[in-house]
Amino acid sequence: MVRKRTLLWQLYPSYFLVIFIGLVAVSLYAAGTMKTFFLDNTEKELMAKAFILKPKMISLLSERKYDELNRICRETGLVSETRFTVVLASGLVVGDSLEIPSDMENHKDRIEIAKAASGGIGVVSRYSETVNHAMMYVAIPLENRGELAGVLRAAVPITAIDSLMNAFRMRIFLCGALVLVFAAGLSLLISRKLTQPLLLLKDGANRFAGGDFSHRLFVPAIEEMGALAEAMNRMASDLDGRIRLVVRQKNELEAVLSSMQEGVIALDAEGRILRLNQAAASMFSVAPMAYEGKNVYEVVRNLEVLRFVDRAFAADCGVEADMDLYQYGKKKVHAHSSPLLDGYNRRMGTLFVLQDVTQLRRLEHMRRDFVANVSHEIKTPLTAIKGFVETIREAGGVEPEEVQRFMAIIDRNVNRLIFLVDDLLKLSSIEQEGDSGDLLLEEKSVKDCLSAAIQICSAKAEEKNIEILMECPDDCVVPMDSHLMEHAAVNLLDNALKYSPDHSRIHIRVFQEDNGITITFTDSGMGIAEEHLGRLFERFYRVDKARSRKLGGTGLGLAIVKHIMNAHGGRVAVHSRLGEGSVFSLFLPL
Repeated sequence: MVRKRTLLWQLYPSYFLVIFIGLVAVSLYAAGTMKTFFLDNTEKELMAKAFILKPKMISLLSERKYDELNRICRETGLVSETRFTVVLASGLVVGDSLEIPSDMENHKDRIEIAKAASGGIGVVSRYSETVNHAMMYVAIPLENRGELAGVLRAAVPITAIDSLMNAFRMRIFLCGALVLVFAAGLSLLISRKLTQPLLLLKDGANRFAGGDFSHRLFVPAIEEMGALAEAMNRMASDLDGRIRLVVRQKNELEAVLSSMQEGVIALDAEGRILRLNQAAASMFSVAPMAYEGKNVYEVVRNLEVLRFVDRAFAADCGVEADMDLYQYGKKKVHAHSSPLLDGYNRRMGTLFVLQDVTQLRRLEHMRRDFVANVSHEIKTPLTAIKGFVETIREAGGVEPEEVQRFMAIIDRNVNRLIFLVDDLLKLSSIEQEGDSGDLLLEEKSVKDCLSAAIQICSAKAEEKNIEILMECPDDCVVPMDSHLMEHAAVNLLDNALKYSPDHSRIHIRVFQEDNGITITFTDSGMGIAEEHLGRLFERFYRVDKARSRKLGGTGLGLAIVKHIMNAHGGRVAVHSRLGEGSVFSLFLPL
């Protein structure tokens, strides 16, 4: 893995290296230029000295005054710190500033001498074994009347130039080192200045990556970085807006799905759960988030539901069916499926909507029972009436006593129809008043209401020698419609009298509670089997139909009691065991 370095340590060494190489190159070029300058000046100086001595030397050579010539070379060389050498055309040295000419070897082969002998100016720098120094030699021809008389050579040691150049190089090195230190500090400062905005951009980008799109980047003065920061700020603003939009849409979708009473399940093509709302999770007693992504066959254990899922996957269109669920009791669920399509109208799964229709199906069943019961309750007395009327009309010679008996039966059935119609109208009126809120409630004495009901039922009680006992506080007052509550009490008391044996007792008790009162009607009748208790307050529901009709009931009494209590915001309940009597309770809120 390549080790990453910061941008500062990428820029700073580069700047330092460039400056270092530049300084070295400038120093080398300056040293070379200075050496060339000094050598050129030395050459020109030697050439000038040689040309100054040239006329004198030509004169001495033409007169063959070699001793005088040698003396001038020595004296001039001593004064000018220059070595002068005069060489004849044959290469014989006749004068020299440092050595005895006769001891010196022939100089005809010297390069500078040979070049000057050919008419040019010979310039050579080389190490001299005579003086053990590096020397610069400049030789010019000495011509007399067009003929070469000899060569005059001027020479100086160039070790002084080398010393001067070494000193110059040392100064350049010291200056370069100072410049390099200054440049290094300046490079570090510039590098930090360049990298600092990038570090701020990096920190801002990390905050963007962490989801903090409210942060805004510092916009540097550098044009390129400033444009980058502005572009990233715009990007963050756009992303923030889009993410907020997506989150809002997701929350709205979650709110809609959570608020739905219907269960919604979305499955992908492999049967994995894409979405499961709270209602669906409650139907199957699972947690919505815990099961998203799992296969529906791992979550749902209901064989009927899984078969419906298989049908929905196999179908190209929506399918629907009613199913039974057994979570916390039996529930009837109506399921509807439809293909789940993506943005390109391709099927990506299946959507299921489950609706709890337990109450709806029960109401439909009640409606069918109601229609059948009403028809039966009306048809039975009408059939009896029609039969006796036809008998009286068609059968001649009927005895007057029989006619009176038939008329009495007809009258009883007509009254039964009237009672039935009155109860239906009363029940309808109570429902309308309860639904519309038009029921007028007034503070009334409960004891007076119950006393009136007992008074109405006293004749039936006396017929069966049944004693009605009431325990009610005198000051018990609650808001109620006294006529409706009296009607409810009469219905319950009438039922108790019908089914209680002779010489028994019926107890009416009133209990005051913090939030209302409870009135109980306790009889010592035959009691009611448990399987009938749940439907006892339905219209026309009878525990014993033959016995009930024989006793003259319409089958609507308890239904009327229930709706009267509902209209008051209260409730009715029953506790009973077969053979142990029954207790009906009315609760009225304060």
